[in-house]
Amino acid sequence: MLAEALPLVTADLPAPDWQRLGEHLPVEWIEEALSYTGKASIRQRRLPAQQVVWLVISLALYRHHSVRQVLAELDLALPDMRDTCVTDSAATQARQRLGESPLAWLFTTSAAHWQKQDAERYRFNGLRLLAVDGTSLKLADSPDNRKHFGSPRFAAGAVASYPHARMVALCEVDTQLMFAARFGPYLQAEMGYALDLLADVPDHSLTVFDRAFLAAELLCNLVASGTERHFLVPAKKNTRWTVIEGNARDAVVEMKVSPAARKKDPTLPMYWRARAVRVKGPEGKLVYLLTSLFDRKRFTVAQLQLCYSRRWQIETSYLEIKHTMMGMALSLRSMSVDGTRQEIWGMLIAYNLIRLEMARAAEQAKCTPNSISFVFALGAFQFEMAHAAVLHAQGNLPGVLKRMRARMIIEMNVYRPDRKFDRVTKAKAQRYPERRIRELKPEPEPKPGTLT
Repeated sequence: MLAEALPLVTADLPAPDWQRLGEHLPVEWIEEALSYTGKASIRQRRLPAQQVVWLVISLALYRHHSVRQVLAELDLALPDMRDTCVTDSAATQARQRLGESPLAWLFTTSAAHWQKQDAERYRFNGLRLLAVDGTSLKLADSPDNRKHFGSPRFAAGAVASYPHARMVALCEVDTQLMFAARFGPYLQAEMGYALDLLADVPDHSLTVFDRAFLAAELLCNLVASGTERHFLVPAKKNTRWTVIEGNARDAVVEMKVSPAARKKDPTLPMYWRARAVRVKGPEGKLVYLLTSLFDRKRFTVAQLQLCYSRRWQIETSYLEIKHTMMGMALSLRSMSVDGTRQEIWGMLIAYNLIRLEMARAAEQAKCTPNSISFVFALGAFQFEMAHAAVLHAQGNLPGVLKRMRARMIIEMNVYRPDRKFDRVTKAKAQRYPERRIRELKPEPEPKPGTLT
């Protein structure tokens, strides 16, 4: 992938050779994104728009580095006659000229292309297995970010230390590739972002939701607006239905659509049906899963339970984005609203690039993508990008790519059985002997008539 996707860090030329930009991110996509959004550079700059696109993506891969370090170590700026360094303010102005739109367009285009590569390889009874869930992103603390995105609120008028953005994403469960996302102010409910994602759900798919997304407005429109678009969602404790046919373990039920939902969307019916299956939850408690898959022979209760347990893959993706890629950083780095949105799109593109390479490495090793360690893949990705920038040798990039995938395969995740004992904390070894202070007991009073 690096042999094609990152030629700008290996071309020792006065101007980059954009004809060889990429197998994964072709130069045509970047140029079309810039032209489509009207952000193409007219005059020659040290940081033209094409370079700034890769700068934003690289900033997500190297969150622990400053902007100046990323520019210098990856050699992203074009050379000039005076051989001066690009300042932080010049990089900030270049990002402001670029804006959010090219990165958003590039993410949508690349994700739509990448998710098709493994669409036929990973199937659940002929359906693509997807997951939708929400999360929040901690942003840089600035007046603009607080005003636009908001932050969590607590009792007595207290607010969180950092502003937050709310995000809902559509993820491929097997490859964990993010191919659609919506984000914005924190105070907007996740349901609103999820409704905007319905247009991105492909046909012949099964989308697994969390119980927070159990709503007729979302699920009925998902099924009605495509071909074989199904859902799987756990029921809430207060969910009420009428059994149409079946038994307590597997039945077809009918639920009433609330008047508020029908007022908001008049196309909704008064009642909607689903299949309710009873399974054991993560803690051993019995829970019900609601689904639009009514074929009991093709989709058994055990298979549906397994599908829902795999929904946690998207939680793992959020953990990798918010903690592994962020490193020790507490928040994103952009102080403006447009810069923050641009940074989030770049972060999603960078995450997909890593996940795409992990999928190719897993294909080569004949294993599942989750057998590859994301932590090690990110480290290998960072090392090989910096290594390629130092080499300045176009012919070495195929070897760099081959070596990186080989390292990913060697460091595959080792299977660990379930924990047999409760998690405990070991006592820390003390450097000095511990002095224990004991309470002094009062001396007993002498008995009357005895000498003291």
